[in-house]
Order: sequence, then C-alpha cells, then structure tokens
Amino acid sequence: MNCRHCEAQLRHSFLDLGHVPPSNAYLTEADLSRPERYYPLRLWVCEQCWLVQTEDYADADELFDADYAYFSSTSSSWLAHARTYAERMRATLALGANSLVIEVASNDGYLLRNFVEAGVPCLGVEPTASTADAAERLGIPVLREFFGEALGQRLVEEGRQADLLLGNNVFAHVPDINDFSRGLKAALKPGGTLTLEFPHLLRLIELVQFDTVYHEHFSYLSLYSVQRILDAAGLHIHDVEALGTHGGSLRIYASHQDDARPSSAAVDALLRAEEQAGLRDLATYQGFQARADRLKDDLLGFLLEQKRAGRRVAAYGAAAKGNTILNYAGIKPDLLPWVFDAAPSKQGKYLPGSHVPIRSPQELDEVRPDLLLILPWNIAHEVMTQNQRIRQWGGRFVTAVPHLEVK
Repeated sequence: MNCRHCEAQLRHSFLDLGHVPPSNAYLTEADLSRPERYYPLRLWVCEQCWLVQTEDYADADELFDADYAYFSSTSSSWLAHARTYAERMRATLALGANSLVIEVASNDGYLLRNFVEAGVPCLGVEPTASTADAAERLGIPVLREFFGEALGQRLVEEGRQADLLLGNNVFAHVPDINDFSRGLKAALKPGGTLTLEFPHLLRLIELVQFDTVYHEHFSYLSLYSVQRILDAAGLHIHDVEALGTHGGSLRIYASHQDDARPSSAAVDALLRAEEQAGLRDLATYQGFQARADRLKDDLLGFLLEQKRAGRRVAAYGAAAKGNTILNYAGIKPDLLPWVFDAAPSKQGKYLPGSHVPIRSPQELDEVRPDLLLILPWNIAHEVMTQNQRIRQWGGRFVTAVPHLEVK
C-alpha cells in the first residue's frame, strides 16, 4: 500500500485492531441471522509526510449509506459548540444576506441551522439520505453527494463559491484526501475562509484514544500532515486553535495561497509542539500497540470482575468509538447486556459485532444498573449530568479512556 497523500510506500504499522465490522453499521433484529461483513482495521504511518491512515479495504459508499445512523444534533454540547462557532464566524467575517456559507458533510443541519436563523445563505453537502432529510426539514438546501474536486469545480461554474467553507469531522473521513482538498480549493471564493475541525493525532497518542480508530476514519491528522496536504492543493493555513471536542481537536483556518493574511504564531508553536512530542519519530508510533492492548485488557478484566461479583453493568452511548473497543476486546452481551442511547435512529437496533441491544435512556430505570460504562467518554460530563438519577439506587459511572475510572 502507498500513502494516500504522497504515494510513498507504507512500511510501518501503527495499530492493528484485527478484523471488525464498520463501527456505524448498526443491525436490525433480522440482520442478526445474516452474515456480517468484517474488514481489517489497521493503521499505517507514512515516514515521508507522517500521515497516519487506515489500510485500504472498502469504498466510502459502503460506510456512509442511506441509513447512516449518526446524527450530530443528538449531543447538546455539540449543538452548543456549533452555535458558538457560527456566531463567531458571522461577526468575524461580517457574513450577511449577500454571503454564502458551505458546509461539507453537513449531517442533520446541526450547524447550518444557525446561519439559516440569521438570514445568511448556506448550502450543505451531505451524501447520507437520513441526515440530509433532517437538514432539509430545517430549511437548509442540501446537495446529496460526496464532495471532491469535480463537485468543487461544478460549484465554481454555478457561481456558488463560499465566503466561509467549513468541514467539521469530515477531513479524516475521506478516502481520497488529495481530491477532497482540491475540491476545497475550488469551492472557496477568492478572499474566503476555510475552517476544518478534526481530532488531533497528538491527543490520540498521548491519551491512548485508540477507540477513535474505525473504518470511517481513513486518516489520523497532525497539523504537520494537514499543512502538507493543503499546501499541495494550493491552500495556506494561517491560524489554528486547539479545541476540547472529541477528546482534543484542532480547528485550522486556511485561505488561498495568494491571500494576504499572515500565519499566526500559533501555527509555528503547534508545529514545534508536535515535533517535540515525537510525531515525526517512528518510535512514537511503534510503541502504541502495547499501550492500547493494556487499556483493552483493563476494561475486559473489569467487566469479568463485575460479572463474578453479580453486579449489573450497562453501557451508555452507542458510539462508533464504543464499538471499536468492545469488538477489539471481544465483549458480548454476557458481559454487557445493554447499551442506552438517546438517538431514536439507533434504538431497537444492535451494535455491530458485539450485538449488544440498544435501548432508550428512559429504560434505565427498569434495568437499574450498578455501573454505567460511558462509551463516548468525550461527552462524559454531559452523560453524567443527564443521568444523575442512577445515583439514587447507588449506581456509578465508568470510563475506560484514557484509563479505567469509576466515578
């Protein structure tokens, strides 16, 4: 396999999680009697451009289909994050009725709804029908297709280049990251601003966030690798900020290379921090597998201990990251009989691989678990706040990343 960006031969493994089904391929009861598709889940690191990437195995349309079950609006904290961003960008860029905001991977309209409410014209690009339907119900126009250079050029021909072009948690999800970046270049109006948010590879390594690895994430990104990729497409990163979302993310601000905006000191500072942390040193990547294995073993041992002690354990959040850790650890309903999730699109279904049934949070009172394992640990505070009632019967919360902790 060659690097998806620079085409250098990939020779160094970063992480091998075996063969598992796609993390968002939730199952109906009828599906349980049919074979599941399993694919290798392995990461490689390129020693030329330092892009960490999954092993080739499937097309994107196998992962992001019409029944895609991830709806961004399910998380109240993510909605608040999106609103804050929209208000800030409206003020900073003076966006108004004559502007155009384009979001790539606009999902269910969780973010663009803020621009619609403010009277700023917008356009979503979203290939999954289930989420695009939800966005259109909010009055957001949506192009139902995958984004890339061809679509970017078509937008140019239609006179629809963006004053603000954004993509939240999509840059890591594209199989052809060079084609996608060229599409961003085309769709961005001269003088326009591009922002991308993505989980930071540095935080993944520091906090052993191996459960953020799944098939839908083709790339695991550092500022250094993203800078190289965008530079090759004719775009320039002029600012960056660290965010607390998704366990630690970056938001980069970019523009065309002939744009007069200078690079902020934050860009150079973060590039130095990444280098000092070893993100351009093979030893950093070669030692990660053992750290992930220890975390997985700790969770499996904990669940076995609770079963022997007769304690009832349930999980909260049918998240992709939860599916990664459950499938790698081989955890089944005998150790984890239920997972509760607020998304109606997931309720009544089963987790891929583990086949743990997904139930509504209202049913927590019937089960009354002694321990509630929060699989989306990045929103643990939100989950604990919303489910404090389990304390009434002595229930406690558990997180497994970056280490096992009972709260």
